[in-house]
Amino acid sequence: MPVLLSKAVVRPSLRGLNACDVPSRLGNCLDPGETALRKLQKSLYFYLSLLCLAFLVLIVSWDATSLSVAIPVIASQLEATTLESFWASISFLLGVVVAQPIHASLSNVLGRKVPLHISMLLFATGSIVFATAPNMKAVIAGRILQGLGGGGLDILESIILTDITTLKERPLYLGVMAIPITAGSLLGPILGALLSEFVDWRWIGWINLPFVGIAFVLTYFLRLKPININFEKRISSLDYKGLLLFALGATAVVLPLSWSGSLYPWSSWKSIVPLVIGLIVLVVFGFHESKPGEVMMPLRIFDNMTSVMALLGGFIHGLVMYNMLLYFPLFFQAIFLQAPLRSAQSILLACGITLALSILAPLVVQQTRRYRLQLQMGWIFSTLSLGLWCSLSETSSRAKIDGIQAMLGVGIGTVFTTIAIPIQASVKNVDDAGHAAGMLIIFRIFGAVIGLATSSAVFSNVFQQHITALTPLPESLSYLKDGSQAISFIPYLRILDIEDAAVNTLINVYSKAFRAIWTVMACLSGIGLLSSFFIKDLDLERENLGVGII
Repeated sequence: MPVLLSKAVVRPSLRGLNACDVPSRLGNCLDPGETALRKLQKSLYFYLSLLCLAFLVLIVSWDATSLSVAIPVIASQLEATTLESFWASISFLLGVVVAQPIHASLSNVLGRKVPLHISMLLFATGSIVFATAPNMKAVIAGRILQGLGGGGLDILESIILTDITTLKERPLYLGVMAIPITAGSLLGPILGALLSEFVDWRWIGWINLPFVGIAFVLTYFLRLKPININFEKRISSLDYKGLLLFALGATAVVLPLSWSGSLYPWSSWKSIVPLVIGLIVLVVFGFHESKPGEVMMPLRIFDNMTSVMALLGGFIHGLVMYNMLLYFPLFFQAIFLQAPLRSAQSILLACGITLALSILAPLVVQQTRRYRLQLQMGWIFSTLSLGLWCSLSETSSRAKIDGIQAMLGVGIGTVFTTIAIPIQASVKNVDDAGHAAGMLIIFRIFGAVIGLATSSAVFSNVFQQHITALTPLPESLSYLKDGSQAISFIPYLRILDIEDAAVNTLINVYSKAFRAIWTVMACLSGIGLLSSFFIKDLDLERENLGVGII
């Protein structure tokens, strides 16, 4: 990341030069012994820094996915309303979406460690508020604080990784960091189910604290370049208008996308008005960011086709992956009448292969120095498997289900880490690599929000069409006359006291609604495949580091 300089100071840039390119008072080049010593010193601090980043993304990944299976238990104990349960579900994601670009912008001016420590404090505070919550309002407040902190931890991990690695070696370390990210996403639903069912749901908050504490200690080993500018000048260079516009616009867009189809109809003014206002504010934000100077999201990141298509791919990947994490367990609960914990176990194969391929994919790039064909193959596997998932029903064999899950895991895992390489290789200035990494994270999260909203609308509409054809419904199913309640009714399918024929008919309606989601996801994955053909295989041999800053 660029270090801000006073306009009165003009000096040549030394970015991208190695020790032998810059004359020093001791000679033109470091001697071999000193070079070896520096490499040794880097290795000691470097791997401890990686461990710090790994702890951070691990806790954020499992915290983002652990609450979904625990919400019914929490809502029951705290006597929550439907509205409070909804807010508890989306508050974390809302905090993440708003916080990520803000933390990224702050890190360019205040240095990496200040927003990193602030994010840790917010996340830890949110975990304590959540774990000690006497009512649902406190749960929501805790989740918002966790989201504001977690969003910073997530995006700063990507930025700092680009600071401490070169483009040439980065695929290797992307594979390494994929381990805690995907492991956390895999463990989250299982951890949430186990703690809420057999221990206490409050431990979903308490369990984060030791890991945050360890990561805080390890931040001492982050060796980043200090900013040689006084604090007042740094503060004055912040893009305050951009920060405010984005926070308002993102919030106004995310909220209606989250509640439309569940709390309010898409046609309601409560959905349309804030969405339109939010989009207008984001357009104004885009015009503001096009101006020269220190801005929150520099548009130079978008100045080539490879970066634009990589960001589009990241957006679609987030859309597909987060839908998989949410709707696959619900599919097994509704179609195969499995309990929540059993449904989490049913998707272990897809999650495990996703983990394996997200590690293996960048390692292959590290050896071949090519990523385009690999990215295309990942999208092909994703598109085909989602299309084949449409053929599954309650009579499908376990072998067929596992085979399709394996294909999807290969596709999702391959794209997950491979897509990060072209966006970082496409930047002209090595110091923009952190910007590019952060932008990919932001686009992926926005894809998740829009994807979940889209799937919710598709599911509710298709379910409504087919359940209407079954009227008159038995009294025990009258709740389902409103298609937006179909998801919340899934846990009760296993205990319905109605005839088997009626249960089978109802399962068939759920199957058609899920099939509509898989169809939409397959089409969008196909767009991701199409975008990969516009991505170029760029040179990955740069060995200069960006200007990481404290």
